[in-house]
Amino acid sequence: MSHLSQKNQHSKIAICGAGPVGQALALMLHQHGMAASDIVLFDAKTSEQANQDARSIALSYGSDQILSRLNARPQRTTAITEIHVSRRRHFGRSFLTAADYQLPALGYVARYGDIVSPLENALLQAGILTHRPVQVIAINDRDQSASIHLQDGSEYTAEFVIQAEGGTFTDQEQRQQHHDYQQTALIAHVLVDRPIAHRAFERFTDQGPIALLPQDDGYSLVWCMRPDCVPAMLAMDDAIFLQALQQGFGERLGQFISVSKCVSYPLGLNAQAHAGQRTVRIGNAAQTLHPVAGQGLNLGLRDAFCLAQCLSRDFSSQALQTFLNQRKTDRQTTIKLTDTMAKIFASSQDGSLIQGLFGLGLGAVDLLPTAKKTLAEQMMFGWR
Repeated sequence: MSHLSQKNQHSKIAICGAGPVGQALALMLHQHGMAASDIVLFDAKTSEQANQDARSIALSYGSDQILSRLNARPQRTTAITEIHVSRRRHFGRSFLTAADYQLPALGYVARYGDIVSPLENALLQAGILTHRPVQVIAINDRDQSASIHLQDGSEYTAEFVIQAEGGTFTDQEQRQQHHDYQQTALIAHVLVDRPIAHRAFERFTDQGPIALLPQDDGYSLVWCMRPDCVPAMLAMDDAIFLQALQQGFGERLGQFISVSKCVSYPLGLNAQAHAGQRTVRIGNAAQTLHPVAGQGLNLGLRDAFCLAQCLSRDFSSQALQTFLNQRKTDRQTTIKLTDTMAKIFASSQDGSLIQGLFGLGLGAVDLLPTAKKTLAEQMMFGWR
């Protein structure tokens, strides 16, 4: 934590949002040669709040490489070496394995707090300041600089302001691409009696996907369902909840034997690529996605990687347009992929033709090596 003074009210780069994407961007800019004193971050959370966040995050293999190059890889991770994608009670499945691509893993599962902690330590070692808890209430774009207005009434200026704090779907202003899936995600940690080491599951049901990500001694559960089902699910005792989960997922992992306390949040798409003369959005501030395929943070880290390169080559407003152009295909491909899969189950009737075709598509992917390789590379590295 640091406090603003009259002597440090301006920098070359100001990053609003000190989550993994904002932190990674600051470190990348520093690695590209920018002085630590020319970079500053602002975040509404305290350091303790960020580090104690127990949400589970799926890091792609490409994201893990990015964090490793920053010397900020999370210490506690569980490798995903296999991903099994299927549709409950219907034909069609796809199976991805790291061995097919000569890689140690397709990705890793880590808690949010374990991701931000080494990034924060790297920022401290580099001498890059993070002001927290500080609430940014407005950003103004100008020809030669941008200004940040803080809740305490102070103003901060920078040659570039990067908005990297997106918040949750329901807290955001509506953007150009906006869709409420009428789905809610239930998040918990579950144990099973026949775990399969390092294998992740994406199991599509009539209401939406059930994702099980291997973590520690069990699995991180992300269960997407219609909002009207959620109150009853949260009110269930553990035994009844586990029965419902068993019925939804099946017995590929044996019996579900325990579940942690559940939390829930609404799901939607809210995205708009935008850059002004001196401001740009990246990560969740630019695109909030459905969690199917676990691409949100990974897409944001690719944003940060590209923006750092663009600004290091051309520290002018043109760099922001170059960034938008270079990120367009990867962003649109990832948004289209997650949006299509979400809508198939959120917006169509149970057992509909389109759901059936999706199941056939899963089977086709598994039979076509080129299509399978393209899907795996998109999940691990994005469109390059």
